[in-house]
Amino acid sequence: MSFTISLKRISGFHPSVLVGALVGGLTFSTVTLAQTDRENWPESFTVGTASQGGTYFVYGSGWANLIADQLGLSGGGEVTGGPTQNLALVHNGEVAFGLTTMGPARDALSGKSPLAPGIVMDNVCAMFPMYETPFSITALSDSGITSISEIPDGATIGFGPAGSTSDTYFPAILEELGVKFERRNGGWNDLAGQLQDGLIDVIAFAAGIPIPAVSQLEVQTDVNIIEFTDEEQAKAVEAFPVSEFTIPASTYSTLSEDSDVVSMWNFAIAGCDLPESLVYEATRITMENNDKMRSIHRSAETTVPENIEYNEVIPFHPGAARWYKENGYEIPEDMIHQ
Repeated sequence: MSFTISLKRISGFHPSVLVGALVGGLTFSTVTLAQTDRENWPESFTVGTASQGGTYFVYGSGWANLIADQLGLSGGGEVTGGPTQNLALVHNGEVAFGLTTMGPARDALSGKSPLAPGIVMDNVCAMFPMYETPFSITALSDSGITSISEIPDGATIGFGPAGSTSDTYFPAILEELGVKFERRNGGWNDLAGQLQDGLIDVIAFAAGIPIPAVSQLEVQTDVNIIEFTDEEQAKAVEAFPVSEFTIPASTYSTLSEDSDVVSMWNFAIAGCDLPESLVYEATRITMENNDKMRSIHRSAETTVPENIEYNEVIPFHPGAARWYKENGYEIPEDMIHQ
């Protein structure tokens, strides 16, 4: 049995593709595209995102449509299990691009991916920084849960899709903080529905903000968005590849003041064997059109070249590295895929 087949069976996902329209004869950057070496470019591409209701799906599908439209290709976002599966799909060449967080990327590149233990996923290259993923907790207001310490022993907590960043790290973080719980997996929209129906007690989200499922919950019911104490932040930062992060009060109508949590950086990835000119153009469009990126999702405010410094794990694709170098951003040679 091939690794590709077993991967899909392990993940339990049946991907659906949202394909953008095939665009021909574009007037955008006509000279640039005419001068670009398009030899060996695919006629279409797919971006591995995550479950519907999460930020990855919105961000990745919107970005795919932007690139497809600007480059005259057919492309779209694919529903997946999130970062861990995206790394495997990109490595295998099943999708051209994907979205991932630094923790799962570090595991995959060192042969420690839970989906394929022992396989070093070295056909994965970085393209551009996306945003930080805050780890935040949501409960219904009538639950009475207002802090992590108030989560009752044996509470059922939804951690997102199996193998996602949230599912990989949030249970371990909560265990480190002394929380005893029953684990539940599922898409964010599905878990939000279960929370409303009283089938689970808490959702532990790891997604770019604002998280669509949380925003929708706020419209439908009263919720508590729970922050970390200073001590809880310090414990999590010491034990895991996360850093301190503050969710601005303006993010959600529920918040009356900023909420302190922890976070992990996200980067877009590409197959290292993709044509250099294709990855260069995709990187150029992304980095030179932050207004369009922010219109896809607010979290793209940090999708800017200055933030490439937060990638110390994934080698950059030569096409992406060329754009950064041409525009005055330094990347160490040992961080560029050879």
